[in-house]
Amino acid sequence: MPKMKTKKSAAKRIKMSATGKVMRSQAGKSHLNGYKPRGRKRNLRGTTLADVTFTKAAVRMLQGN
Repeated sequence: MPKMKTKKSAAKRIKMSATGKVMRSQAGKSHLNGYKPRGRKRNLRGTTLADVTFTKAAVRMLQGN
């Protein structure tokens, strides 16, 4: 039986942490940035944890199961 393929669209957007949690980037920083305060844009940098209800689906998409 062939291997299951990873969902490449999900692999580009979400990552797994070392402890098995799902990390995602934050929304709201790609356009219309002229009026947003500097601190708000700064706080949108980096990654954050995805919701626990999404974890099971994310693991399946990334592991190809």
